[in-house]
Amino acid sequence: MNTIQMVDLQRQYQKIKPEIDSEIQQVIDTASFIKGPKVTEFKKNLEAYLGVKHVIPVGNGTDALQIALMALGLKPGDEVITPTFTFIATAEVVALLGLIPVLVDVDKDTFCISVDALKKAITPKTKAIVPVHLFGQNADMEEIIKIAAENNLFVVEDACQSIGASYFFSDGTSKKSGCMGDIGCTSFFPSKNLGCFGDGGAIFTNNDALAAKMTAIANHGMVVRYHHDEVGVNSRLDSIQAAVLDVKLKRLDAYNSARQQAAAYYNKVFSQTEKIVTPTLTQTSTHVFHQYTIQLNGIDRPGLQQYLLDKAIPSMVYYPIPLHLQKAYQDARYCSGDFPVAEKLSKTVLSLPMHTELTEEELKYITEAVLNYC
Repeated sequence: MNTIQMVDLQRQYQKIKPEIDSEIQQVIDTASFIKGPKVTEFKKNLEAYLGVKHVIPVGNGTDALQIALMALGLKPGDEVITPTFTFIATAEVVALLGLIPVLVDVDKDTFCISVDALKKAITPKTKAIVPVHLFGQNADMEEIIKIAAENNLFVVEDACQSIGASYFFSDGTSKKSGCMGDIGCTSFFPSKNLGCFGDGGAIFTNNDALAAKMTAIANHGMVVRYHHDEVGVNSRLDSIQAAVLDVKLKRLDAYNSARQQAAAYYNKVFSQTEKIVTPTLTQTSTHVFHQYTIQLNGIDRPGLQQYLLDKAIPSMVYYPIPLHLQKAYQDARYCSGDFPVAEKLSKTVLSLPMHTELTEEELKYITEAVLNYC
């Protein structure tokens, strides 16, 4: 049996090595390392896959979120609502821009932003909502879009963990994750469902004016060379990363299907015990399982992690501290106990190995070890 990894990028690479190596060599041969034809090709292919008018490739997912918020014309002191149970980047960019992150609790089943908590958090200063499609499943976007329209708010989707997931609206239509709000953002960090061989990210929108503005912001605020109309940043996806991503994009649906099959195996085995709560699957969204995250019911989490580690099985806690309890985001508005769902999750969640190369032998070994400890 192979050494078990949380994400096995080496095995994934070996299966597509000839095509990857050829594409990278083409970039080297042409020396078109920045803004080369491979970036344009990938951009167009991703637009077609997502069914969105504009994809703006950038340097990473955090840049994508920051550029998106910069493009909305928000002013210091404006409030942006986002969940407290997420990776730090979601609130980080809000704070960096002088905006006020307003943190809210999450849904106990999906771990995504609670619609009820969102409604209660809206004030006259609220300008935007940043829902996070956590671990690979879309938040309740139909309701979020409705709330945003009623309150004249922007919606910026953090789809850094959910590329390829679909959301189904009550009218029978569907859209890809990140393509429902005003702007969507994603990351191409190597471990993502669509990951490159370094850093990378992208912004999605159907709004022509926002697309033009974000494109300029990502290029030092420049449209005409050396004419800078507004303050921008330097954020771009390089050609080698675009070449890698274009190869993987053709396989994204297959990759997501492999993750779903692994998750189904986990779910079936863990249904044997009440000590493990498996991920909830909704009727409105597919789940692409960027992470496979269980909740432990009466199980010593550090003890289980050490037991698994002794058997060469890695595991991770995403996330051990909600944002409102992080030192950098401590605020008089929040204290321990304010967001009970997020705080409970931070103490009980555990993510198990999840990637495209998991075999039945490996899944059997992992699940048997977990059940043995239980």
